[in-house]
Amino acid sequence: MFAKLARTGILITAIAVAGCNDSSMKDFAPEANKPLPDKILADMRAKGMVRTSSVMARIFKEEGKLEIWKAKTNGRYDMVASYDICKWSGKLGPKYTEGDRQAPEGFYTVRPAQMNPRSNYHLSFNIGYPNAYDRANGRTGSNLMVHGACSSSGCYSMTDAQIEQIYAFGRDAFQGGQTEFQIQAFPFRMTAANMARYRNDPNYEFWKMLKVGYDNFEITKVPPKVDVCEKRYVFNQVAPEGTTFNPTGPCPASTQPDSLKSAYSAYQSTYEAAFNGALKASTPAPKPTIAGIKEASIVSDWSKRRARGERVPIDPPSLNSDGSVTETARMGRIDSPAGRKMAALDAEKAAKQKAEEQRLAAIEAAKQAKAQALAEKEAARAQALAEKEAAKAQALAEKEAAKTAKEAPVATATIEAPAEPAPPAETQAASADESRVTRLKNKLLGMFGG
Repeated sequence: MFAKLARTGILITAIAVAGCNDSSMKDFAPEANKPLPDKILADMRAKGMVRTSSVMARIFKEEGKLEIWKAKTNGRYDMVASYDICKWSGKLGPKYTEGDRQAPEGFYTVRPAQMNPRSNYHLSFNIGYPNAYDRANGRTGSNLMVHGACSSSGCYSMTDAQIEQIYAFGRDAFQGGQTEFQIQAFPFRMTAANMARYRNDPNYEFWKMLKVGYDNFEITKVPPKVDVCEKRYVFNQVAPEGTTFNPTGPCPASTQPDSLKSAYSAYQSTYEAAFNGALKASTPAPKPTIAGIKEASIVSDWSKRRARGERVPIDPPSLNSDGSVTETARMGRIDSPAGRKMAALDAEKAAKQKAEEQRLAAIEAAKQAKAQALAEKEAARAQALAEKEAAKAQALAEKEAAKTAKEAPVATATIEAPAEPAPPAETQAASADESRVTRLKNKLLGMFGG
């Protein structure tokens, strides 16, 4: 099967052999000429590879891995090295626009002119974004690299020691006659379990398209032939003679070898069974993913403001599923000429604002002091007047009291005689009896003329 594919040129077009372009490969910095370690060379020999055989790279974001694969003497590829990615920026999902800080996903091509031995990031190579698919879909961006220095703003960043080896793989392959090598960048290993995890993600259809290329490599272990038509990737397809693949036009009635069709069909049957099983299994929660061009535009605007030196949230904003935007409260400014210029302008503006606030505060303080002095003066005047009126009232009261005292008659004291003591009770009773007898006697005398 693979011999037939090789004869048709389907799987080896992307690594066609030609002469090395000396103008793009000379004047390397010393670190760009470091040989691969002896252990790697020994592993290559054990796998049937030579130092200058063709190379390709695979990137898996979620797993944080960059793999180097090399062609063996039988034409198929085998992995020879795997590196932990030091940093990649953004979320899972493709790059949409300049400044969205997304690391690209897709199938890219690196040629000798894209190798940079004098990079500001130790060593680097441009991965070739935007490719035909990206341009057909209106995606923008530039200078997307694999580089050293472990710092990323949309790139795949490695340590300096790692990039020296990765760079050496590409350099040696170019010296062996390879004219370009393929980079396959995926959000994650496109297993049935992972595809089931992300089946509800807005990027799922895009990832399903990438998976076709992923599967073709898994089946053949040869980098797939990549074309674009109808604004989508197509893999290992042969267009009729005299026709081509137009990235924005309709796809031609292409064909594919029967052996590859059969192998792919069998692979898919196994995959679908595993996918259905994964739907019922417990899997880790999905990682954050970019919510399309809307979130990309929000992050891009943040990047532009940051590049102008404005104070912005330390981390890029994030679009939530309900349409709201989350921004970190901590603010900062980029340390660059633009940032320092903007900082100086902001400082000058702040100083002017502070001076104006101080001027207004001084005016207000003077007003308050004047009002306070006036209030105190008025209070003192009122107090003096009140005291004067009180003294006047007191004097008048004293005068009236003196006059009243002068006009009042002189009062004489009367001494009453002491009261006689009451007679005893027996005496009082006797006197009462005598009085009754006397009254009776006088009444009888009156009656009888006595």
